[in-house]
Amino acid sequence: MSKIRVLVVDDSMFMRRMISDLLSQDAELEVVGAARNGQEGLEMAKQLKPDVITLDVEMPVMDGVTMLQRLMQEQPTPVLMLSSLTTEGAEVTLKCLELGAVDFVAKPSGSISLDIYKISSQIIEKVKAVARARLAVAPSTARTVPASPPPSPMVGRPTQDAPLVVIGSSTGGPRALHTVMSSLPAGLHAKILVIQHMPEGFTRSLAERLDRSSAFTVREAQGGETLQPGRAYLAPGGKHLKVERGGKLTLTQDPPVHGVRPAVDVTLLSIAQNYSGPVVVAILTGMGSDGAAGLRALAAKGAYTIAEDESTSVVFGMPRAAIQTGCVKRVAPLHQIAEAITEGVKELCNQLQAA
Repeated sequence: MSKIRVLVVDDSMFMRRMISDLLSQDAELEVVGAARNGQEGLEMAKQLKPDVITLDVEMPVMDGVTMLQRLMQEQPTPVLMLSSLTTEGAEVTLKCLELGAVDFVAKPSGSISLDIYKISSQIIEKVKAVARARLAVAPSTARTVPASPPPSPMVGRPTQDAPLVVIGSSTGGPRALHTVMSSLPAGLHAKILVIQHMPEGFTRSLAERLDRSSAFTVREAQGGETLQPGRAYLAPGGKHLKVERGGKLTLTQDPPVHGVRPAVDVTLLSIAQNYSGPVVVAILTGMGSDGAAGLRALAAKGAYTIAEDESTSVVFGMPRAAIQTGCVKRVAPLHQIAEAITEGVKELCNQLQAA
Protein backbone atom coordinates (compact mmCIF):
# COMPACT_ATOMS: atom_id res chain seq x y z
CA MET A 1 0.00 0.00 0.00
CA SER A 2 1.39 3.41 -0.93
CA LYS A 3 2.21 5.81 1.87
CA ILE A 4 0.25 8.98 2.63
CA ARG A 5 2.44 11.85 1.40
CA VAL A 6 2.45 14.85 3.74
CA LEU A 7 3.65 18.45 3.28
CA VAL A 8 4.39 20.34 6.52
CA VAL A 9 3.94 24.15 6.44
CA ASP A 10 5.12 26.11 9.49
CA ASP A 11 7.35 29.16 9.91
CA SER A 12 9.18 27.68 12.92
CA MET A 13 12.13 25.49 12.02
CA PHE A 14 11.68 23.69 15.34
CA MET A 15 8.01 22.94 14.66
CA ARG A 16 8.71 21.80 11.08
CA ARG A 17 11.32 19.38 12.41
CA MET A 18 9.19 18.12 15.30
CA ILE A 19 6.07 17.58 13.16
CA SER A 20 8.08 15.93 10.39
CA ASP A 21 9.82 13.62 12.88
CA LEU A 22 6.65 12.51 14.64
CA LEU A 23 4.84 11.87 11.33
CA SER A 24 7.82 9.91 9.98
CA GLN A 25 7.57 7.52 12.92
CA ASP A 26 4.44 6.04 11.37
CA ALA A 27 5.00 3.48 8.62
CA GLU A 28 1.95 4.68 6.67
CA LEU A 29 3.12 8.30 6.42
CA GLU A 30 5.86 9.97 4.40
CA VAL A 31 6.84 13.63 4.81
CA VAL A 32 7.68 14.80 1.29
CA GLY A 33 8.49 18.41 2.10
CA ALA A 34 8.49 21.25 4.65
CA ALA A 35 7.70 24.89 3.83
CA ARG A 36 8.48 28.05 5.83
CA ASN A 37 5.46 30.14 4.82
CA GLY A 38 2.28 30.07 2.76
CA GLN A 39 3.93 31.21 -0.47
CA GLU A 40 6.54 28.46 -0.27
CA GLY A 41 3.78 26.05 0.75
CA LEU A 42 1.76 26.79 -2.40
CA GLU A 43 4.80 26.32 -4.61
CA MET A 44 5.72 23.02 -2.96
CA ALA A 45 2.12 21.82 -3.08
CA LYS A 46 2.06 22.34 -6.86
CA GLN A 47 5.39 20.61 -7.28
CA LEU A 48 4.96 17.70 -4.84
CA LYS A 49 1.17 17.15 -5.01
CA PRO A 50 0.91 15.84 -1.43
CA ASP A 51 -2.04 13.84 -0.12
CA VAL A 52 -2.30 16.00 3.01
CA ILE A 53 -0.94 19.37 4.14
CA THR A 54 -0.43 20.29 7.81
CA LEU A 55 -0.78 24.06 7.99
CA ASP A 56 0.16 26.64 10.61
CA VAL A 57 -1.82 29.90 10.71
CA GLU A 58 0.58 32.67 11.70
CA MET A 59 3.45 32.91 9.19
CA PRO A 60 5.37 35.71 7.41
CA VAL A 61 5.16 36.43 3.66
CA MET A 62 1.80 34.59 3.37
CA ASP A 63 -0.24 33.40 6.34
CA GLY A 64 -2.09 30.10 6.59
CA VAL A 65 -5.54 31.55 5.87
CA THR A 66 -4.38 33.17 2.63
CA MET A 67 -2.57 30.02 1.56
CA LEU A 68 -5.66 27.93 2.29
CA GLN A 69 -7.89 30.22 0.22
CA ARG A 70 -5.54 30.06 -2.76
CA LEU A 71 -4.91 26.33 -2.36
CA MET A 72 -8.63 25.54 -2.48
CA GLN A 73 -9.01 27.66 -5.62
CA GLU A 74 -5.92 26.44 -7.44
CA GLN A 75 -5.23 22.91 -6.20
CA PRO A 76 -7.75 21.56 -3.68
CA THR A 77 -5.85 19.38 -1.18
CA PRO A 78 -6.90 17.95 2.20
CA VAL A 79 -5.59 20.23 4.96
CA LEU A 80 -5.12 19.70 8.70
CA MET A 81 -4.75 23.00 10.57
CA LEU A 82 -2.46 23.32 13.60
CA SER A 83 -4.15 25.88 15.84
CA SER A 84 -3.40 27.80 19.02
CA LEU A 85 -5.67 27.49 22.06
CA THR A 86 -6.75 31.14 22.21
CA THR A 87 -10.01 32.93 21.49
CA GLU A 88 -8.43 34.54 18.43
CA GLY A 89 -6.96 31.19 17.41
CA ALA A 90 -10.38 29.55 17.68
CA GLU A 91 -11.95 32.18 15.43
CA VAL A 92 -9.26 31.78 12.78
CA THR A 93 -9.51 27.99 12.99
CA LEU A 94 -13.26 28.03 12.39
CA LYS A 95 -12.75 30.41 9.47
CA CYS A 96 -10.27 27.92 8.00
CA LEU A 97 -12.76 25.07 8.40
CA GLU A 98 -15.32 27.17 6.52
CA LEU A 99 -12.77 27.79 3.77
CA GLY A 100 -12.21 24.08 3.24
CA ALA A 101 -9.73 22.75 5.82
CA VAL A 102 -10.88 19.27 6.82
CA ASP A 103 -9.93 19.31 10.50
CA PHE A 104 -7.59 20.82 13.07
CA VAL A 105 -5.36 19.93 15.99
CA ALA A 106 -4.89 22.34 18.89
CA LYS A 107 -1.22 22.90 19.74
CA PRO A 108 -0.78 22.16 23.45
CA SER A 109 1.17 25.33 24.32
CA GLY A 110 1.00 28.01 21.65
CA SER A 111 2.59 28.63 18.26
CA ILE A 112 5.89 27.00 19.21
CA SER A 113 4.85 24.00 21.31
CA LEU A 114 7.91 22.33 22.76
CA ASP A 115 5.59 19.60 24.00
CA ILE A 116 4.00 18.84 20.61
CA TYR A 117 4.99 15.20 21.17
CA LYS A 118 2.16 14.95 23.74
CA ILE A 119 -0.37 14.95 20.90
CA SER A 120 1.66 12.98 18.35
CA SER A 121 -0.85 10.10 18.22
CA GLN A 122 -3.69 12.58 17.67
CA ILE A 123 -1.83 14.31 14.83
CA ILE A 124 -1.02 10.98 13.15
CA GLU A 125 -4.60 9.74 13.47
CA LYS A 126 -6.02 12.97 12.07
CA VAL A 127 -3.56 13.12 9.17
CA LYS A 128 -4.72 9.64 8.14
CA ALA A 129 -8.39 10.59 8.48
CA VAL A 130 -7.91 13.85 6.54
CA ALA A 131 -6.23 11.92 3.72
CA ARG A 132 -9.43 9.88 3.29
CA ALA A 133 -11.78 12.85 3.55
CA ARG A 134 -14.10 14.12 0.85
CA LEU A 135 -13.23 17.75 0.09
CA ALA A 136 -15.97 20.34 0.13
CA VAL A 137 -14.31 23.33 -1.52
CA ALA A 138 -15.54 26.86 -0.91
CA PRO A 139 -15.82 29.44 -3.71
CA SER A 140 -13.17 32.15 -3.67
CA THR A 141 -15.22 34.91 -2.08
CA ALA A 142 -18.03 33.34 -0.10
CA ARG A 143 -19.42 29.94 0.55
CA THR A 144 -22.53 28.87 -1.24
CA VAL A 145 -25.12 28.02 1.38
CA PRO A 146 -28.54 26.67 0.41
CA ALA A 147 -31.13 29.41 0.58
CA SER A 148 -33.03 29.38 3.86
CA PRO A 149 -36.66 28.28 3.59
CA PRO A 150 -38.99 31.29 3.74
CA PRO A 151 -39.96 32.10 7.32
CA SER A 152 -43.33 30.68 8.28
CA PRO A 153 -45.59 31.50 11.24
CA MET A 154 -45.06 27.98 12.58
CA VAL A 155 -43.60 24.76 11.20
CA GLY A 156 -45.13 21.96 13.20
CA ARG A 157 -48.22 22.73 15.21
CA PRO A 158 -47.64 24.19 18.66
CA THR A 159 -47.80 21.47 21.27
CA GLN A 160 -47.20 21.46 24.97
CA ASP A 161 -43.89 19.71 24.34
CA ALA A 162 -42.06 20.95 21.23
CA PRO A 163 -39.96 18.23 19.60
CA LEU A 164 -36.30 18.04 20.60
CA VAL A 165 -33.87 17.99 17.66
CA VAL A 166 -30.42 16.53 18.35
CA ILE A 167 -27.64 16.98 15.77
CA GLY A 168 -24.36 15.08 16.12
CA SER A 169 -21.22 15.65 14.04
CA SER A 170 -17.43 15.35 14.03
CA THR A 171 -14.89 15.79 11.20
CA GLY A 172 -16.39 18.22 8.68
CA GLY A 173 -19.07 19.15 11.20
CA PRO A 174 -18.61 22.91 11.70
CA ARG A 175 -19.23 23.62 8.04
CA ALA A 176 -22.09 21.11 7.85
CA LEU A 177 -23.69 22.61 10.95
CA HIS A 178 -23.57 26.06 9.37
CA THR A 179 -25.42 24.73 6.33
CA VAL A 180 -28.07 23.00 8.44
CA MET A 181 -28.62 25.71 11.06
CA SER A 182 -28.79 28.50 8.48
CA SER A 183 -31.42 26.54 6.54
CA LEU A 184 -33.84 25.74 9.38
CA PRO A 185 -36.98 27.90 9.06
CA ALA A 186 -37.62 30.62 11.62
CA GLY A 187 -40.98 29.13 12.54
CA LEU A 188 -39.69 25.66 13.36
CA HIS A 189 -41.35 24.62 16.62
CA ALA A 190 -38.45 22.81 18.22
CA LYS A 191 -35.66 22.77 20.80
CA ILE A 192 -32.19 21.92 19.50
CA LEU A 193 -29.09 20.28 20.92
CA VAL A 194 -25.84 20.20 18.92
CA ILE A 195 -22.95 17.87 19.78
CA GLN A 196 -19.81 18.53 17.76
CA HIS A 197 -16.55 16.75 18.56
CA MET A 198 -14.32 19.70 19.43
CA PRO A 199 -11.79 20.46 22.18
CA GLU A 200 -12.30 22.95 24.96
CA GLY A 201 -11.78 26.54 23.86
CA PHE A 202 -13.33 26.28 20.40
CA THR A 203 -17.05 25.62 20.94
CA ARG A 204 -17.96 29.09 22.18
CA SER A 205 -16.68 30.61 18.94
CA LEU A 206 -18.61 27.95 16.99
CA ALA A 207 -21.81 28.76 18.89
CA GLU A 208 -21.36 32.47 18.13
CA ARG A 209 -20.85 31.76 14.42
CA LEU A 210 -23.91 29.51 14.25
CA ASP A 211 -25.96 32.09 16.14
CA ARG A 212 -25.15 34.74 13.52
CA SER A 213 -26.40 32.53 10.69
CA SER A 214 -29.41 30.85 12.27
CA ALA A 215 -32.99 31.83 13.04
CA PHE A 216 -32.48 30.02 16.34
CA THR A 217 -30.67 31.54 19.30
CA VAL A 218 -27.51 29.42 19.56
CA ARG A 219 -25.50 29.32 22.79
CA GLU A 220 -22.79 27.15 24.26
CA ALA A 221 -24.49 25.13 27.02
CA GLN A 222 -23.51 26.18 30.53
CA GLY A 223 -25.37 23.48 32.47
CA GLY A 224 -28.54 24.08 34.47
CA GLU A 225 -30.59 25.39 31.51
CA THR A 226 -34.00 23.95 30.70
CA LEU A 227 -34.67 23.20 27.03
CA GLN A 228 -36.68 25.96 25.37
CA PRO A 229 -38.29 26.17 21.88
CA GLY A 230 -36.43 28.48 19.52
CA ARG A 231 -33.09 27.92 21.26
CA ALA A 232 -30.14 25.71 20.30
CA TYR A 233 -27.58 24.55 22.85
CA LEU A 234 -24.08 23.49 21.76
CA ALA A 235 -22.21 20.98 23.93
CA PRO A 236 -19.03 22.65 25.24
CA GLY A 237 -15.69 21.14 24.30
CA GLY A 238 -14.20 18.90 26.97
CA LYS A 239 -17.55 18.07 28.63
CA HIS A 240 -20.38 15.62 28.06
CA LEU A 241 -23.88 17.07 27.75
CA LYS A 242 -26.76 15.16 29.33
CA VAL A 243 -30.50 15.77 29.46
CA GLU A 244 -32.10 15.09 32.83
CA ARG A 245 -35.76 14.74 33.72
CA GLY A 246 -37.76 17.89 33.02
CA GLY A 247 -35.50 18.78 30.10
CA LYS A 248 -32.72 20.16 32.30
CA LEU A 249 -29.19 20.18 30.85
CA THR A 250 -26.21 19.00 32.87
CA LEU A 251 -22.51 18.92 32.01
CA THR A 252 -20.11 16.23 33.20
CA GLN A 253 -16.43 15.46 32.92
CA ASP A 254 -16.98 11.72 32.89
CA PRO A 255 -14.35 9.81 30.89
CA PRO A 256 -14.37 10.20 27.09
CA VAL A 257 -16.63 7.84 25.13
CA HIS A 258 -15.41 6.67 21.70
CA GLY A 259 -12.29 8.64 22.61
CA VAL A 260 -14.16 11.96 22.62
CA ARG A 261 -15.81 14.38 25.04
CA PRO A 262 -18.43 15.56 24.27
CA ALA A 263 -19.79 12.34 22.80
CA VAL A 264 -23.06 12.17 20.87
CA ASP A 265 -23.98 8.81 22.41
CA VAL A 266 -23.77 10.20 25.95
CA THR A 267 -26.35 12.86 25.09
CA LEU A 268 -28.64 10.55 23.11
CA LEU A 269 -28.62 7.77 25.72
CA SER A 270 -29.42 10.30 28.48
CA ILE A 271 -32.39 11.46 26.39
CA ALA A 272 -33.55 7.86 25.89
CA GLN A 273 -33.41 7.35 29.64
CA ASN A 274 -34.74 10.65 30.97
CA TYR A 275 -36.76 12.44 28.28
CA SER A 276 -40.32 11.48 27.35
CA GLY A 277 -41.04 14.05 24.63
CA PRO A 278 -40.77 13.64 20.84
CA VAL A 279 -37.24 13.56 19.42
CA VAL A 280 -35.59 14.04 16.01
CA VAL A 281 -32.00 12.77 15.65
CA ALA A 282 -29.66 13.75 12.80
CA ILE A 283 -26.17 12.23 12.48
CA LEU A 284 -23.86 14.21 10.21
CA THR A 285 -20.34 13.76 8.85
CA GLY A 286 -17.72 12.39 11.20
CA MET A 287 -15.10 9.77 11.89
CA GLY A 288 -15.95 6.66 13.93
CA SER A 289 -19.33 5.39 15.12
CA ASP A 290 -20.41 7.87 17.80
CA GLY A 291 -24.18 8.37 17.83
CA ALA A 292 -25.19 4.97 16.47
CA ALA A 293 -26.01 3.37 19.83
CA GLY A 294 -27.98 6.39 21.01
CA LEU A 295 -29.85 6.65 17.71
CA ARG A 296 -30.85 2.98 17.98
CA ALA A 297 -32.13 3.48 21.53
CA LEU A 298 -34.18 6.54 20.58
CA ALA A 299 -35.55 4.92 17.39
CA ALA A 300 -36.97 2.17 19.60
CA LYS A 301 -38.90 4.89 21.45
CA GLY A 302 -40.31 6.44 18.28
CA ALA A 303 -37.72 9.08 17.37
CA TYR A 304 -37.52 10.38 13.80
CA THR A 305 -33.99 9.47 12.67
CA ILE A 306 -31.83 11.01 9.93
CA ALA A 307 -28.31 10.38 8.63
CA GLU A 308 -26.24 12.35 6.14
CA ASP A 309 -25.72 10.66 2.78
CA GLU A 310 -22.25 9.48 1.78
CA SER A 311 -22.24 11.80 -1.25
CA THR A 312 -21.82 14.91 0.94
CA SER A 313 -20.14 13.53 4.08
CA VAL A 314 -16.56 14.74 4.52
CA VAL A 315 -16.00 11.51 6.45
CA PHE A 316 -18.70 8.84 6.12
CA GLY A 317 -18.02 7.16 9.47
CA MET A 318 -20.71 8.25 11.92
CA PRO A 319 -23.50 8.35 9.30
CA ARG A 320 -22.53 4.91 8.01
CA ALA A 321 -22.59 3.45 11.53
CA ALA A 322 -26.01 5.02 12.12
CA ILE A 323 -27.39 3.63 8.85
CA GLN A 324 -25.98 0.18 9.62
CA THR A 325 -28.16 -0.02 12.74
CA GLY A 326 -31.16 -0.36 10.41
CA CYS A 327 -32.92 2.32 12.45
CA VAL A 328 -32.46 5.39 10.22
CA LYS A 329 -35.72 6.59 8.67
CA ARG A 330 -34.25 9.05 6.17
CA VAL A 331 -30.83 9.36 4.52
CA ALA A 332 -30.30 12.77 2.91
CA PRO A 333 -27.45 14.83 1.40
CA LEU A 334 -26.32 17.79 3.48
CA HIS A 335 -28.39 20.39 1.61
CA GLN A 336 -31.55 18.41 2.44
CA ILE A 337 -30.86 17.74 6.12
CA ALA A 338 -32.68 20.89 7.31
CA GLU A 339 -35.69 19.88 5.21
CA ALA A 340 -35.55 16.36 6.70
CA ILE A 341 -35.44 17.80 10.24
CA THR A 342 -38.39 20.05 9.44
CA GLU A 343 -40.39 17.07 8.10
CA GLY A 344 -39.53 15.10 11.22
CA VAL A 345 -40.75 17.90 13.48
CA LYS A 346 -43.99 18.18 11.47
CA GLU A 347 -44.59 14.44 11.62
CA LEU A 348 -44.03 14.24 15.37
CA CYS A 349 -46.21 17.29 16.03
CA ASN A 350 -49.01 15.77 13.93
CA GLN A 351 -48.74 12.52 15.88
CA LEU A 352 -49.07 14.44 19.14
CA GLN A 353 -52.11 16.32 17.84
CA ALA A 354 -53.77 13.09 16.75
CA ALA A 355 -53.09 11.33 20.05
